[in-house]
Amino acid sequence: MKLGATLYIKNTVEAVEFYKEAFGMTLGYNEKFQDGTYIHAVLLRDGQEVFAVSESRNDDFVNAMLSSSLKDSRPTMSYGINFDNEDEVRKAYSMLVEGGKVLFPLGSLPWSSCCADVVDKYGVYWYITV
Repeated sequence: MKLGATLYIKNTVEAVEFYKEAFGMTLGYNEKFQDGTYIHAVLLRDGQEVFAVSESRNDDFVNAMLSSSLKDSRPTMSYGINFDNEDEVRKAYSMLVEGGKVLFPLGSLPWSSCCADVVDKYGVYWYITV
Protein backbone atom coordinates (compact mmCIF):
# COMPACT_ATOMS: atom_id res chain seq x y z
CA MET A 1 0.00 0.00 0.00
CA LYS A 2 1.17 3.53 -0.74
CA LEU A 3 -0.33 6.71 0.64
CA GLY A 4 -0.88 9.32 -2.07
CA ALA A 5 -0.47 12.96 -1.10
CA THR A 6 -1.56 15.94 -3.18
CA LEU A 7 -0.92 19.57 -2.25
CA TYR A 8 -3.79 21.80 -3.42
CA ILE A 9 -2.20 25.24 -3.69
CA LYS A 10 -2.12 28.41 -5.77
CA ASN A 11 0.77 29.20 -8.14
CA THR A 12 1.60 25.59 -8.98
CA VAL A 13 4.13 26.40 -11.71
CA GLU A 14 6.23 28.40 -9.22
CA ALA A 15 5.63 25.85 -6.44
CA VAL A 16 6.77 22.89 -8.54
CA GLU A 17 10.06 24.63 -9.30
CA PHE A 18 10.42 25.62 -5.63
CA TYR A 19 9.86 22.08 -4.32
CA LYS A 20 12.13 20.57 -6.97
CA GLU A 21 14.99 22.75 -5.72
CA ALA A 22 14.19 22.58 -1.99
CA PHE A 23 13.78 18.79 -1.89
CA GLY A 24 16.06 17.67 -4.75
CA MET A 25 13.15 16.38 -6.83
CA THR A 26 12.27 15.98 -10.50
CA LEU A 27 8.97 16.47 -12.30
CA GLY A 28 7.22 13.25 -13.27
CA TYR A 29 3.83 12.75 -14.90
CA ASN A 30 1.98 16.04 -15.24
CA GLU A 31 -1.01 17.65 -16.93
CA LYS A 32 -1.74 21.37 -17.25
CA PHE A 33 -4.80 23.57 -17.48
CA GLN A 34 -5.05 25.85 -20.53
CA ASP A 35 -3.52 28.71 -18.50
CA GLY A 36 -0.37 26.63 -17.91
CA THR A 37 -0.96 25.83 -14.22
CA TYR A 38 -0.90 22.20 -13.13
CA ILE A 39 -4.00 20.05 -12.93
CA HIS A 40 -1.67 17.39 -11.55
CA ALA A 41 2.12 17.37 -11.24
CA VAL A 42 3.91 14.41 -9.69
CA LEU A 43 7.22 15.16 -7.96
CA LEU A 44 9.80 12.39 -7.76
CA ARG A 45 12.88 11.68 -5.70
CA ASP A 46 15.19 8.92 -6.90
CA GLY A 47 12.50 7.92 -9.41
CA GLN A 48 9.83 7.43 -6.71
CA GLU A 49 6.71 9.55 -6.32
CA VAL A 50 6.79 11.61 -3.13
CA PHE A 51 3.76 13.86 -3.64
CA ALA A 52 1.75 15.68 -6.29
CA VAL A 53 0.80 19.33 -6.70
CA SER A 54 -2.54 20.57 -8.08
CA GLU A 55 -3.74 24.13 -8.68
CA SER A 56 -6.37 25.04 -6.08
CA ARG A 57 -9.42 26.16 -8.06
CA ASN A 58 -12.42 24.56 -6.37
CA ASP A 59 -13.47 26.89 -3.55
CA ASP A 60 -16.07 24.39 -2.25
CA PHE A 61 -13.33 21.78 -1.88
CA VAL A 62 -11.02 24.23 -0.10
CA ASN A 63 -13.80 25.42 2.22
CA ALA A 64 -14.68 21.82 3.12
CA MET A 65 -11.04 21.06 4.01
CA LEU A 66 -10.71 24.26 6.03
CA SER A 67 -13.94 23.84 7.94
CA SER A 68 -13.04 20.28 8.94
CA SER A 69 -9.62 21.32 10.24
CA LEU A 70 -10.95 24.39 12.06
CA LYS A 71 -13.22 22.37 14.37
CA ASP A 72 -10.28 21.86 16.69
CA SER A 73 -8.54 25.11 15.68
CA ARG A 74 -5.38 23.27 14.65
CA PRO A 75 -4.06 21.63 11.51
CA THR A 76 -4.86 17.97 11.06
CA MET A 77 -1.98 17.13 8.74
CA SER A 78 1.68 17.76 8.12
CA TYR A 79 3.91 16.31 5.44
CA GLY A 80 7.09 14.65 6.62
CA ILE A 81 10.20 14.50 4.47
CA ASN A 82 13.01 12.25 5.70
CA PHE A 83 16.33 13.28 4.17
CA ASP A 84 19.55 11.29 3.88
CA ASN A 85 21.76 13.88 5.60
CA GLU A 86 21.72 17.12 7.59
CA ASP A 87 22.90 19.25 4.65
CA GLU A 88 19.71 18.35 2.75
CA VAL A 89 17.59 19.30 5.77
CA ARG A 90 19.40 22.64 6.13
CA LYS A 91 18.96 23.46 2.42
CA ALA A 92 15.23 22.67 2.51
CA TYR A 93 14.82 24.62 5.77
CA SER A 94 16.53 27.72 4.37
CA MET A 95 14.13 27.72 1.42
CA LEU A 96 10.95 26.82 3.33
CA VAL A 97 11.37 29.59 5.91
CA GLU A 98 11.51 32.34 3.25
CA GLY A 99 7.97 33.69 3.26
CA GLY A 100 6.95 30.89 5.62
CA LYS A 101 6.52 30.46 9.36
CA VAL A 102 8.77 28.45 11.66
CA LEU A 103 6.86 26.29 14.14
CA PHE A 104 9.90 24.40 15.51
CA PRO A 105 13.27 25.87 14.52
CA LEU A 106 16.03 23.79 13.04
CA GLY A 107 17.46 21.69 15.86
CA SER A 108 17.57 18.22 17.29
CA LEU A 109 15.15 15.90 19.06
CA PRO A 110 15.84 12.55 20.74
CA TRP A 111 15.05 10.70 17.47
CA SER A 112 16.69 13.14 15.01
CA SER A 113 19.95 15.07 14.99
CA CYS A 114 18.48 17.67 12.62
CA CYS A 115 14.79 18.50 12.14
CA ALA A 116 12.27 21.35 11.96
CA ASP A 117 8.56 22.16 11.51
CA VAL A 118 7.76 24.91 8.98
CA VAL A 119 4.66 26.19 7.21
CA ASP A 120 5.90 27.33 3.80
CA LYS A 121 4.76 30.30 1.71
CA TYR A 122 2.12 28.12 0.04
CA GLY A 123 0.54 27.24 3.39
CA VAL A 124 1.88 23.67 3.52
CA TYR A 125 2.98 22.31 6.91
CA TRP A 126 6.29 20.40 6.66
CA TYR A 127 8.19 18.29 9.17
CA ILE A 128 11.70 17.88 7.75
CA THR A 129 14.20 15.53 9.36
CA VAL A 130 17.24 13.31 8.99
